[in-house]
Amino acid sequence: MIISKRALPRRTFLRGAGAAVALPLLDAMVPSMTALANTAAKPVRRLGFVYVPMGSNIALWTPPGGGGALTRLSPSLGPLAPVRDQLTVVSNLELRNAYPGTHATSNASFLSAAKAKWTESTDYYLGTTVDQIAARRIGRETQLPSLELAMDLLDMVGQCDNGYACVYQNNLSWSSPTSPLPPEAHPRMVFERLFGEGGTAVQRRAALGRRASLLDWVRDDIARLQRELGPGDRGRVREYLETVREVERRIQRAEAETEHNPLPDLDRPIGVPAAYEDHAKLMFDLQVLALQGDVTRVVTFQLARESSNRTYPEIGVPDPHHPISHHGNDPEKLAMLAKINQYHVSLFGYFLERLAAAPDGDGSLLDHSLYMYGSGMGNPNVHDHVNLPVVVAGGGAGRTQGGRHIRYAEPTPMANLHLTLLDKVGVELDTWSDSTGRIDTLLDPVAL
Repeated sequence: MIISKRALPRRTFLRGAGAAVALPLLDAMVPSMTALANTAAKPVRRLGFVYVPMGSNIALWTPPGGGGALTRLSPSLGPLAPVRDQLTVVSNLELRNAYPGTHATSNASFLSAAKAKWTESTDYYLGTTVDQIAARRIGRETQLPSLELAMDLLDMVGQCDNGYACVYQNNLSWSSPTSPLPPEAHPRMVFERLFGEGGTAVQRRAALGRRASLLDWVRDDIARLQRELGPGDRGRVREYLETVREVERRIQRAEAETEHNPLPDLDRPIGVPAAYEDHAKLMFDLQVLALQGDVTRVVTFQLARESSNRTYPEIGVPDPHHPISHHGNDPEKLAMLAKINQYHVSLFGYFLERLAAAPDGDGSLLDHSLYMYGSGMGNPNVHDHVNLPVVVAGGGAGRTQGGRHIRYAEPTPMANLHLTLLDKVGVELDTWSDSTGRIDTLLDPVAL
């Protein structure tokens, strides 16, 4: 390890013509052994949320046993086995303010724990979401205070669900009760937001035709930096930039496939992989890059949209998701719902393993992050909002202990978990929304 008196600033960028590439945490950013100790004691904390729609087949989601040590995973959570020690499953959480029970309110209440105003017009009203509360504190020092992502390129307007405006289903994140933050589903746009200097929509569309790599623009900066770094840092930078290059290749490959398609799908902009899984993994890879480069520390990701009629023939589910969710206790539909649940979890597992493999200071990105995965709906057959499928992953920079199943005997506000997550990333509030306390202090004895 190279220790010098003059440290490389943590917010270091490689800059080229119209581009900026943030770097991961390097030894050269630590000015002394004392500072190194402080860095180990106070690593950067990240907070993320992944939303999946239409609840779950809870019988195959819930881990066996009454709670306590997470010794065995359920079939739906099985893909998370490689990171089981970093998982906390929380059972019997409730979103009371999501009733009267709709797809719109499931999505809207997931991060706000607030009651959505019933309206089809522009006088919508919800609440500030937990990610934005975190972003105001831990996002102040980053290029992007928060990053909002989705998988669906739809942006419907008007009334979408039982008299609720589509804005409630389109957006997970709200910076105020009247200010939804639209997510981005196009990988190229996300990439340019993270590493480029943006520009107008026309300028960004023009950039789609360029085949020169972002890294080619900052080649001189890379060469200069590599001369100044120690062997360990040179290796980290090389690995990180190769990951950036690979993401670029995949975006460009998707663009080329779409460009040469004689009958392009006009609803699918250039650069979006045709396969759902490829698209999802690319969006997860972009999150890894954003966190590793400290471009942002707060992320929300809508892995699928409420009322989605997406089919999943790749896993043997050719029927649309939404009709399957209204299973009527039909064993065949319940089995297909469980397959969809497991498939979505497997994509989250891919992401967690990427975080675990990404070094960050004295640990990994997963060690220093908290990601909550779940749905705002419990049993989709009846549109209820109790016993929600929820799992939290990550070490929270040493402030959380995984390998647990917390199982409440009575329905408990989801806001309690949000309040706890805020506390773990350094945002201390006495109460939030309809919270009744923190998870740490309100553990059901059964769960211990």
